[in-house]
Amino acid sequence: MTKRTLLSTALPALALSAMGTAAFAECEAPIRVGVLHSLSGTMAISETTLADTMQMLVAQQNEAGGLRDCEIEAVVVDPASDWPLFAEKARELLTVHEVDVIFGNWTSVSRKSVLPVIEELNGLLFYPVQYEGEESSRNVFYTGAAPNQQAIPAVDYFLEELGVEQFALLGTDYVYPRTTNNILESYLIENGVDADDIFVNYTPFGHSDWATIVADVVALGADGRQVGVISTINGDANVGFYKELAAAGVSADDIPVVAFSVGEEELSGFDTSELVGHLAAWNYFMSADTDANAEFIAAWQEYTGDDTRVTNDPMEAHYIGFNMWVAAVTEAGTTDVDTVRTAMYGQEFPNLTGGTAVMLPNHHLAKPVLIGEITAEGQFDIISQTTEVPGDAWTDYLPASAVLVSDWQELGCGMYNTQTESCVQLTSNY
Repeated sequence: MTKRTLLSTALPALALSAMGTAAFAECEAPIRVGVLHSLSGTMAISETTLADTMQMLVAQQNEAGGLRDCEIEAVVVDPASDWPLFAEKARELLTVHEVDVIFGNWTSVSRKSVLPVIEELNGLLFYPVQYEGEESSRNVFYTGAAPNQQAIPAVDYFLEELGVEQFALLGTDYVYPRTTNNILESYLIENGVDADDIFVNYTPFGHSDWATIVADVVALGADGRQVGVISTINGDANVGFYKELAAAGVSADDIPVVAFSVGEEELSGFDTSELVGHLAAWNYFMSADTDANAEFIAAWQEYTGDDTRVTNDPMEAHYIGFNMWVAAVTEAGTTDVDTVRTAMYGQEFPNLTGGTAVMLPNHHLAKPVLIGEITAEGQFDIISQTTEVPGDAWTDYLPASAVLVSDWQELGCGMYNTQTESCVQLTSNY
């Protein structure tokens, strides 16, 4: 397996045979791809992998003949887990390095920081991480999961398969957990769960003292009803949370936890013996049994020179997004943002888990939803997988959002109000 294999589908076979490094000399300038991921600071543990992924994808595309007879150059900057610095680095990528596209960000607060810059300068951002929705920018393609592609299906699994009657919504204190939990509270109540049976708690990044919170969660089940935890806890705070559950003698059979921010990368730093049986909801797991996934894993481990390196969901999102962008540029015959944006609608590319991802007019993907159960080996046993679910920019479970639709292809609007039949055009934050 060579690193060229993975992206060989991005260009026609005849074109590949005709292209080569020599052809790059005829290009006036390389096509530049900005990589906006933290290489230092608190988010480096997650984002460095995504920066490496993008460099691998660029290298593979160059080995496959480049793009439009040009070499692709990855321009990597380090916003250092500093949210305002993300905006500065995005501006640097667009104005100094003159990149044609940006792949980056992890947290929603970093994305919100970048939005005004991207929109002002008419850049193009591919955002690969699950998020809270409630946003639709003409300059962003959201290749991670919206709430209806992760949070809502996870709650459905708790309700329908595990018979959970009382819910603890535990999250880190920032925009993604708070907005997601607002949606879930509304959804649970609409599905017959009493508001008194929903416990919501937020803790700061890096929180370590979980004894009181775990005791409160356990107390929910004092009357014998099944309790479940929906976790939007981020980062190393998860270590303390799961340790406290184990110290309290709480197993996944007693109180199952489904996490939205714990994947293979995070598990690699845990003692997974304390997590066996707990769950996570994503659109991809490394354990997916497909030929495409086996090839992707092999290419990643070859590229990194480490046969123990894991893959994860945001990596697949970058893999899909990059390949769709390559196809759109090829179809458009240019890297011009407005022209490429139009060519992106309806782009299809195979998921690594089987099936096909499709780019929708609301700048979200249609992707499958997977529920995985943590194993002692630090992987996920896939116990549920849907067909492709279209990502929804605006949730149906918050009154102000339920009347909104996003359609950049036909309506040219990210916030079209179906009641007033008018477009609300906002910039920066939606």
